[in-house]
Amino acid sequence: MNILVFNWQDITNPFGGGAEVHLHEIFSRVAARGHSVTLYSCAHGQAPAEETIDGIRIIREGNRNLFNFYVPLRYATRFRHESYDIIVDDINKIPFYTPLYVRKPLLAIAHHFFGKSIFREAGAIAGSYVYSSEKAVDWVYKKTPFSVVSQSTLDEYVERGFDARNFSIIPNCIDQSRLPMRVGAKSAEPTVAYFGRLKKYKSVDQLLRAFARIVPDVPNARLHILGSGDFRPELERLCTELGIADCTTFFGYVTEEQKVQLLSDAHCVVNPSMKEGWGITNIEANACGTPVISADVPGLRDSVLNGSSGLLYPYGDIGAMAGAMRSVLTDNALSKKLCEGAVAWAKTFDWSTSAELMINRCREVIAAQQPQSQINRRL
Repeated sequence: MNILVFNWQDITNPFGGGAEVHLHEIFSRVAARGHSVTLYSCAHGQAPAEETIDGIRIIREGNRNLFNFYVPLRYATRFRHESYDIIVDDINKIPFYTPLYVRKPLLAIAHHFFGKSIFREAGAIAGSYVYSSEKAVDWVYKKTPFSVVSQSTLDEYVERGFDARNFSIIPNCIDQSRLPMRVGAKSAEPTVAYFGRLKKYKSVDQLLRAFARIVPDVPNARLHILGSGDFRPELERLCTELGIADCTTFFGYVTEEQKVQLLSDAHCVVNPSMKEGWGITNIEANACGTPVISADVPGLRDSVLNGSSGLLYPYGDIGAMAGAMRSVLTDNALSKKLCEGAVAWAKTFDWSTSAELMINRCREVIAAQQPQSQINRRL
């Protein structure tokens, strides 16, 4: 197959997140199986206009603010004249509305809707722009075949009036070869970690408030914050206000090696986000032998096996979050059970399996939208 993918960012973009990891891990494996994959994404920094990474040909153009206008223009002037068998539209924040102009077989990938949660991250104007853009998905993409990353995302689309028969679930996974896949030695000090972007909607401020509650009971506890983002100054100010600055470390951006070491050292990882498409960082923590305490929200609840790989708590319930952390840090039997369960759960997620599912899904979409003579010739 010859596949063209639209996504706002590629794997090297510093603004990338779980959606970019999902795309790169799956489609690099699709490319390794002999298929041609081209990714069209926005330009950034000093990245070249075109390069190939892990078998994916990346074409970069435009900027992050206006890239959604570049996609239909470049499709009309270039891509529609090239011999792609299928177009993959990776929907993330502002959609490209490809069903309005793509006439070749089309597959949409969806992670989650921001919905009203966007207003926690952005102001009224920017938030309204994203919110209204997402609402338009309900009619523009109504008949488009979809691949989603979790049951929560599928449920969300069905609630918005989409036909579940147009959907398949291809989950986020992990590269097991790059992760320990075992329980290792933990830090000598009871350690809680957060790993992810520092954005308002991630609700890391709630984690700081919950951690401050357990310090009196676990006075040698440490909090490690892994990741960068524009909410960091506010979080650092809050640490000082709560009196936990001396036991909290902001690591900023970390390398893969540092990430694995810090996640392995931690006694638990906390994910307090108000909404996600899934929760790849939860599984990465599990693969390092560390249980996850996570908000019970769409997406995240799909990536935590409650009571086995970690614990779920009601979003925004600071007391419940603090109680879960206190239990894991002080109850050795519970900690041991969750650590072992975390690794067992992580072993069920492999990118190679998701890549095969994506290949099959692309073939299904092509078969449904192209004459059989063309299918035989191209596949």
